[in-house]
Amino acid sequence: MNRKLRIALVGNPNSGKSTVFNALTGLNQKVANFPGVTVDKHIGFTTFVSENGENVDAEIIDLPGIYSLYPKSPDEQIPFHILCDPNNELHPDLTIIIADGTNLKRNLFLCSQVVDLKIPVILCINMIDIVKIRGAEIDFAKLSEKLGVPVIPMTARKSEGMDDLRKAILQPYSKPKNYFLDFRSFAPGVVDSIRQVIHVNSDYNAFLVANNLELISNFDLPENKKQQILRIDEEAGFDTKQMQAKETLERYKVISELMKECVTDKSEEKKSNSYKIDNILTHRFWGYIIFLLVLFLVFQAIFSWAAYPMNAVDSAFRWMNESISHALPAGILNDLIVNGILAGLNGVVIFIPQIALLFFFIAILEDTGYMARVSFIMDKLMRKFGLNGKSVIPLMSGVACAVPAIMSTRTIQNRKERIITILVTPLMSCSARLPVYTLLIALVIPDHKLFGLNQQGLVLMGLYLIGFLAAISAAWVLKTIIKAKERSYFMLELPLYRVPRWSTIGLHIIEKVKIFLFDAGKIIIAISIVLWVLASFAPGKTFQHIEEKYRQPEMVKSFSQDEIDKKIKSEKLESSYAGVMGRVIEPVIKPLGYDWKIGIALITSFAAREVFVGTMSTIYSVGDNAASKLTVKDKMLAEINPSTGLPQYSFAVGFSLMLFYAFAMQCVSTIAVVYRETKGIKWALIQIFFMSGLAYLASMIAYQILKP
Repeated sequence: MNRKLRIALVGNPNSGKSTVFNALTGLNQKVANFPGVTVDKHIGFTTFVSENGENVDAEIIDLPGIYSLYPKSPDEQIPFHILCDPNNELHPDLTIIIADGTNLKRNLFLCSQVVDLKIPVILCINMIDIVKIRGAEIDFAKLSEKLGVPVIPMTARKSEGMDDLRKAILQPYSKPKNYFLDFRSFAPGVVDSIRQVIHVNSDYNAFLVANNLELISNFDLPENKKQQILRIDEEAGFDTKQMQAKETLERYKVISELMKECVTDKSEEKKSNSYKIDNILTHRFWGYIIFLLVLFLVFQAIFSWAAYPMNAVDSAFRWMNESISHALPAGILNDLIVNGILAGLNGVVIFIPQIALLFFFIAILEDTGYMARVSFIMDKLMRKFGLNGKSVIPLMSGVACAVPAIMSTRTIQNRKERIITILVTPLMSCSARLPVYTLLIALVIPDHKLFGLNQQGLVLMGLYLIGFLAAISAAWVLKTIIKAKERSYFMLELPLYRVPRWSTIGLHIIEKVKIFLFDAGKIIIAISIVLWVLASFAPGKTFQHIEEKYRQPEMVKSFSQDEIDKKIKSEKLESSYAGVMGRVIEPVIKPLGYDWKIGIALITSFAAREVFVGTMSTIYSVGDNAASKLTVKDKMLAEINPSTGLPQYSFAVGFSLMLFYAFAMQCVSTIAVVYRETKGIKWALIQIFFMSGLAYLASMIAYQILKP
């Protein structure tokens, strides 16, 4: 029978927990070089095989990074509950603490707290390669003896030390025997009384309960016991702030002595290369200029580099459409596959090169440590708008996807700033908007060079900047509306600069492209089929009457066969179920410059923004036998506005649509995660109404000003 083991991975942000998690479980967990990537617990499973052949099934929990067991934000509460509540269903049998060897003193603070919880512990000191480069030496045997726990040196990025960790996991383990600090001398009456009321593993656990009364509601305790704990604190005059400060001072006294005994630093006193680089990248003026330059280069590359693979994808789909169109007999099945499914799918797959490039650049910025510097330099600016430096991480992550970006707001301690960040993050242009932007830019912006720069790339960057300006402007408005007395502060560790882990970046891109392709693809195929049905059929004998109308002798004499075919196709589409639906909403969207076809695309894209492209591709393909030879861009360029006789997609209409998609809340998944993170429908509804209203108003103003 296999032995079972539950293991928790604990450590400071940027210590390498997720890298160890990946190595132990084989999961391709997202790893980045800034705090806030692991904003929820992640669970993986693996089986260890001992030397005698025994199998040990292990459940491994990767917990969010924390600096201490005094939680200040929602993500920090997760480790507190799991480690401090013995009745928690995920309370570990063994805790692996991942410590950054380059910041050992600070990391030992958390380690000493977990040791005092009397949970079996293995301490892994990570980044030993950098420790050696800096000229420091750590006496691991003496440190293990002093702490009373196994200590393993490792460089997780290179998988060095992982075999030693696996062996240590399989060794018999026991609770640490000695307390790092004597908490009975701090508050003996409180500690003893709480241990009589609540089941905890140690004196220090009882001390933590007394210090975090507001979190006891998350423990599975009856109300009478919670009230007992409150009375114990009140009767003893227990001052939580004073006790936390006292603990911190006493711990660091012991840790300082431990460092003197176990660590020898032979390096000379000099400023590191990282410090010199930071003098430039975090400069109060040049830091912003460099950041804008980085963004500029990213968006230039997205348009320039992606052009070749996008053309290849487009050619492949055209070949596929023609092949299937000729291979299958003419009829309803042929039309469904070519003009329904493939037309909709082509509108998404063609943009995968651009999306892959976007995630590639974001991953590099995160992995090198630059994203943390952006948070640092933006803190002062963000505070003027009701946010702080940590809000930059969700906002920048929102360029990829708003769902994980909103989840990463859990690292923001101040509730008001967290709510504002959640509400404005979807205004950042996510990867789902990229196909829409690309299509619209290609329609109305010439592919010319401006001072040697790609003009379309400049417009794309402008749209992303518009999203950012809208986000901070909305934050400023919300700052005056939402009231809170809680004080705000900003604390962020600047990680070391590192060479990107190309294998991790590659896996990250593959994972994100798969999510985009399969999650969005399923929605797009489903909507494309529904749209094809709605556009291919009409009430009663409407289509039959249209065909009879154009078979009349006067029609045959007045128009060529090609003209008659086009008129039949156009009138059938307008009379179809889809056309009827579009006509119903057309009066509402006409002030924005949109016709009923665009209206249908707006409705379907409320499921996911990228559906707009697939919808337009399907609408303009239905009933057109030549559609398989044309791209969706070609079909839209050929569209004529019947009222003006001019192209439907003028600059005014294109720019109006860009603004609508820049501002509108068109993502069911984002609405769901806002509902979950704010624990109510109130903020989700506010977000939907203010973003949709902003989108409508901005689009209408833009069209009315720019229209010919």
